Order: sequence, then structure tokens, then C-alpha cells
Amino acid sequence: MSARVFIDGAAGTTGLEIRERLAGRTDLEIIHLSDSERKEASARKAALNEADLVILCLPDEAAKESVSMIENDSVRVLDASSAHRVALGWTYGFAEMEPDQRAKIAASNRVSNPGCYPTGMLALVRPLTRAGLLPADYPLSVFGISGYSGGGKSMIEEFEKKDSPAYVDTVARTYGLTLAHKHVPEMQVFAKLTHAPVFSPNVARYYRGMIVEVPLQLWALPTKPTVLEVQKCLQEAYLGEKLVQVAGLHEAANLKTLDAEGLKLTNGVKLFVFGNDKTQQVRLVAVLDNLGKGASGAAVQNLNIMLGLPETEGLL
Repeated sequence: MSARVFIDGAAGTTGLEIRERLAGRTDLEIIHLSDSERKEASARKAALNEADLVILCLPDEAAKESVSMIENDSVRVLDASSAHRVALGWTYGFAEMEPDQRAKIAASNRVSNPGCYPTGMLALVRPLTRAGLLPADYPLSVFGISGYSGGGKSMIEEFEKKDSPAYVDTVARTYGLTLAHKHVPEMQVFAKLTHAPVFSPNVARYYRGMIVEVPLQLWALPTKPTVLEVQKCLQEAYLGEKLVQVAGLHEAANLKTLDAEGLKLTNGVKLFVFGNDKTQQVRLVAVLDNLGKGASGAAVQNLNIMLGLPETEGLL
């Protein structure tokens, strides 16, 4: 019998992509609501309680409201908002983050999909903190640049609709200037850092794809690891993974530039270590699609794990 799935918020950017990725799947039954039904609390509540698994693609407060409407204890929830990413009782849905993370996701009734920037940052940083190469109290900085689709419908309008009063001619801009970006808590918690990292998010005039970068002064780390040791730590952490790749040092050394759109329309993330042994410095860089492994692709991966289906079904 096919699992019944309801996407609450299927009209948004992430919800639409998830729905497209699930279209044609014969192992799932998608519960559909009409435009008018989506606006009726009773119809939404019925769908939320009839599904085997609910995917929430809503603003944070609306996601919390939807969870409160679920009375059927057998309904499992996958939240693509940031409402529950560090909440007690919720499992963080980054399957490759820890050796036992898949098992936790598979066993959980409440899973929170990671943010796009934290996916890149944690893929780079968590293996290093776990191995002891990067101390928990290290003063970490994280830089990121994303396509404007990461800001949802409102930002897409800013960059695309020239007849809109919100339209901007901006080529690239930085934001999060209060140093209180909503992605920072999950970065700190799941990288197991003592202090919140300084996070510099940026957006540019292209639709999808992103780069997340973490610079490190190796000479300032207690063990003073080499560039090769850092790269090996990442490579060993993701051996056998289908959706996380680690570039070799030779490949990285032969690159002159790195394109933020390099993995657009894919569901994986690729990690690079650009290093200089003379200066004892590295730039750790993750490239991914903010709507792929950074959002809807990750949601499909988590759905597959939660339902006991092949993990990369619909992704490769």
C-alpha cells in the first residue's frame, strides 16, 4: 500500500519543487487540496490528520500552527521551515551529518529539514569538530552567497518583476547585518560550537545555486593540521555517500574559479579544500543547489528515509 503524503504549503517555491519531484512516484499517494480548500482550516486539518507523512512548506508560525492541528499520533511530520530545527523532540534531517543520523531520521515522527546555508556549513565543519581538528570554541566565520530563489516568492519578485514596486537592479547584496540570521542557531548547535559563528549571507542576480565558505587559519588550531589532513578528514567522513562528494586536492588545486551555479538542478553537495601549506591557511567551500540539497531535494531524501524507501529515489 502506498504511503499517503500531504504537502502543506505546496504553492510556495519549496513546496512546488517537492511536488514536482514526487510527481509520477508510484510508491506514494499525494493528497491534493484545491486552492479554495487550502484556505479552509477544516479541509487542511482533515488532510493533516489523514496523511501518513506531512511535509510543511510554510512560514515558521504557520508551520507551528499546522503541527498543533495534528491530532493523529501516527502522522509523521517533515518540516521544511526553520521553526523546529533546534527544537526539542525534533530530529535534524541531515542524513550524512553523523554516523547514526539516518537511523535517527528513520525512527523519528518529527524531522526538521536543514537550512540551505547550514547544509553547506555543517558538511564542511562537523567532521572537523568531531575529529578534534577544529576546537569547539574556535572563532568561526561563515560566508555564503545564494541565488535569489532562496528568499522565496517575495525575493523572486524583487529580482524578476520589473513592473513591481519591490523590483531592484541589484547585482549582489549582503544581508543579515544584525548578526542574528535564523540559520545561525542550527549551525552552532549541530556543529557543536561553543560560540555562534559570524555569518555573512549574500544574494546575487541568478536564480538557484550557492556557495558556502569557511576560512580557517590552520596555524591557530591546536593540532596545526596540514591541508592534506583537513581534506582527508572530510573525505573519510563521506566515504560511500551518493549525495556528498569531496574533491581531491589535485582537482581543487587546478581550479581557478568556482561557480555558485555549478550544481544547480542537482540534489547533492560538493566540498572543496583550497589550501596553502606555506601560509597554513585553507578555504573550505561547499557548492550546492539551494533548492536541491538545500531544500526540496533534502526533503525528498528525508521522506524516503522516514518511509523506509530507497534513499535516493527520485533524486539521482
